[in-house]
Amino acid sequence: MAVGILGGVFDPPHLGHVALARAAVAKLGLDELLVLVVAHPGHKAATTPAEIRLELTRLAFADVPEAIVELDLHARTVDFLEDRRPQDALFVLGADEVAAFESWKSPERVLELVRLAVAMRPGVARDDVSAVRERLAAGDRIVEFEMDPVPISSSEIRARIARDEPIDDLLPPLVSDAISRLGLYAAPE
Repeated sequence: MAVGILGGVFDPPHLGHVALARAAVAKLGLDELLVLVVAHPGHKAATTPAEIRLELTRLAFADVPEAIVELDLHARTVDFLEDRRPQDALFVLGADEVAAFESWKSPERVLELVRLAVAMRPGVARDDVSAVRERLAAGDRIVEFEMDPVPISSSEIRARIARDEPIDDLLPPLVSDAISRLGLYAAPE
């Protein structure tokens, strides 16, 4: 069984995340995609409590049948992988995130535990991925797949909500409805 792992803060989860998941499932032939909502990320602050981000992420991936959404209590990817020891899994990330991979906790160990599946998008240099592969002597531990670009960021969505600008074209409808219902990301009054 081919298994992928997609981790993130998902604050909030958006159509770019869903597009990445769908592309990974289709291009890598994944039977299952474990979507991990990092409760207490070690690399950036979350503005929304983990349980709410978990609920939003479940809504976002509701139409991706291969997706299983879980809360990850580990602050670092390597700690989750050491704890769970997934067999022959692919850790999915965007090509723009590869440049920061070497700053992760124990990137060499991550590559021992999983292969990286990097979503290549137009505008991202293959040289960046090749350079990381070479510096880490990763060889076939880093695989690439193509996907169409979806230029959306969670920080831009939060900023648009705070400015009371429309966001419906950036989020799955269930997520947009939940954000509105819960009054998330609005500017303080």
